[in-house]
Amino acid sequence: MSDFIANTEKDTKEMLEAIGAKTLEDLFSDIREHQKPKSFELVSGKSEFEVIDHIKKLAAKNATNLVCFLGAGYYDHLIPSVVDHLSSRSEFTTAYTPYQPECSQGTLQAIFEYQSSICRLTGLEIANASLYDGGTALYEAMMMARRITGRNRVLVDSAVSPIYRTIIYSYTKNLDIEFLEIPVVHGQTDRNSLRKNLNDQVACVILQNPNFFGAIDDHADIVEDIHRVKALAIESVYPLSLGLLKTPGEMGIDIATGEGQSLGLPLSFGGPYLGFMATKREFARKMPGRIVGQTTDAANRTGYVLTLQAREQHIRREKATSNICSNEALCALRALIYLTALGKNGLLEVARLNYEKAEFAKSLLSKIKGVTVKQSSPTFNEFTVLLPKDPAHVIARMIEKGFAAGFSLERYYKDMKNYMLIAVTEKRTKEEIVRYAESLESALWS
Repeated sequence: MSDFIANTEKDTKEMLEAIGAKTLEDLFSDIREHQKPKSFELVSGKSEFEVIDHIKKLAAKNATNLVCFLGAGYYDHLIPSVVDHLSSRSEFTTAYTPYQPECSQGTLQAIFEYQSSICRLTGLEIANASLYDGGTALYEAMMMARRITGRNRVLVDSAVSPIYRTIIYSYTKNLDIEFLEIPVVHGQTDRNSLRKNLNDQVACVILQNPNFFGAIDDHADIVEDIHRVKALAIESVYPLSLGLLKTPGEMGIDIATGEGQSLGLPLSFGGPYLGFMATKREFARKMPGRIVGQTTDAANRTGYVLTLQAREQHIRREKATSNICSNEALCALRALIYLTALGKNGLLEVARLNYEKAEFAKSLLSKIKGVTVKQSSPTFNEFTVLLPKDPAHVIARMIEKGFAAGFSLERYYKDMKNYMLIAVTEKRTKEEIVRYAESLESALWS
């Protein structure tokens, strides 16, 4: 044992000398003091039963039984049982990247049908697969616009999700890209400021509809201005809202992206979720991710193949279009099943329910003393209210009453003190909305 300790100490000393460190502590000098472990003395081992019991007690601390009026990009929508039933079949759950078409026809067809659904949903000509989430999809769209235009200036609407903007700025921190945020006036993009900053150096303008405040905006006039300087228009969309709202294709948008969570994916503490992207056919070869195509074989039988794999960084390395790696096909499959189960009329009905229930909630909340429902722009199923008290205090009180009440906008917009974002989906019943309004009034004044 003593020989083993001596050899270990000798090896450690040689390792430290080789890397130029004097002590083991030097290896961890980049870690802040308060983030370093206080001790490496672990608790004694437990039996399987004890560990399971401990984990269950920790999980029980999460309040998952709240009636959800929280949105800000992720929503509590109804998921038809058929989505869970079909997507959990082993043929899908064990499938991965379909490199070999001869043994991956099921997965390839599912991706092809998903792409087709996204095209119909957005009104654009071509869609891809395997984007991680709404934020990274928007980043990929921005990089795609830079490749197409050869420009490095990007205008970003300040009502684009601050979560998405943080992702974009983080991903591009080491790149020579000039970002300029365009202000919002009465919940919508400031046209005058945008036009003032549009020039032939701009690669793209990034918009969102409905935006982070829930406001609906028709960007068709903005798109015309963008195209005059030969820049591209990118729009992040809430896919479920497209059952009711004008599509990106109808507005002339060049690249549409979004978070697919509202299409049959549950709220699950951050994912996995699904980013989608659709664009015009002319930009297909600048698009990241995978594109599956339909073809026929020598015997004239229908088949599916990976038509484009522009993201293959393991082959192209630093020349790759993107560093997307993992296949998101199972999440895409859930979105496909959801859209197929609803159909065109079902999607319209669900979108209308979201809109009408949110309007009903607005009418009740506007009657509460001190509460101002912002009415400067039309909204879909999410809207902004101004409270007479700190939203953080109100949200905490509402949790006690069984509600996830909303999102405090001051977290991302420092000048929006006492503003709260509220989302209402088709799952919320009339009784729940009435009880929410009563509980909010009580939380404010009792």
